[in-house]
Amino acid sequence: NSSESHNCAKSILTSDRLQMVVTLSGFFNDTWEAANCANCLKNNSEGLSNSTVEFLDLFNKSLTCFEHNLQGQAIDLSPNNYTEVCKNCNGTYKMLNDLYNNLQKLNRHGGESGHSAHLCIDVEDAMNITRKLWSRTFNCSVPCSDTVPVIAVSSFLLFLPIVFYLSSFLHSKQKKRILILPKRIQSNASLVNIQEKYS
Repeated sequence: NSSESHNCAKSILTSDRLQMVVTLSGFFNDTWEAANCANCLKNNSEGLSNSTVEFLDLFNKSLTCFEHNLQGQAIDLSPNNYTEVCKNCNGTYKMLNDLYNNLQKLNRHGGESGHSAHLCIDVEDAMNITRKLWSRTFNCSVPCSDTVPVIAVSSFLLFLPIVFYLSSFLHSKQKKRILILPKRIQSNASLVNIQEKYS
């Protein structure tokens, strides 16, 4: 019964009072955009991009390495006794972290997907999970290599004023104060005697 000019799709989408199809379609589109899902796909959205496949492969290898090295240890491990995991999985974790950092740099310039935004939520969540396991659960964080030079320079700058004032004190000539005693005024009795002599 609808006329030819009436849009059939619009009629179906808005047929109910709540417009559930429109609401759900909007929700899924907003979620897709907010999660940057297109950034995990190739330009024509025919599948996952090569970099995403490579990242997910390394992510799975990292988790497998974590599980494999935990199986050989006792169940009641103390929080700081994950040395096997840290030692054996360091290479895999470092490759995964480097790849993630490179993907972030590439993505700022458009990347494989052609979208210049954040990485897709799957990649970001995978990296967050891995970093949390590595640093908080296994306590494998490596201290920064710049710590020693920073401490040395800070100590030098802190002691510089002390050295300056100490050398200033030692090299300056200390003048001894010479007290000059004022001449005492003669007593009144002697002044009276002088006046009597001349009068």
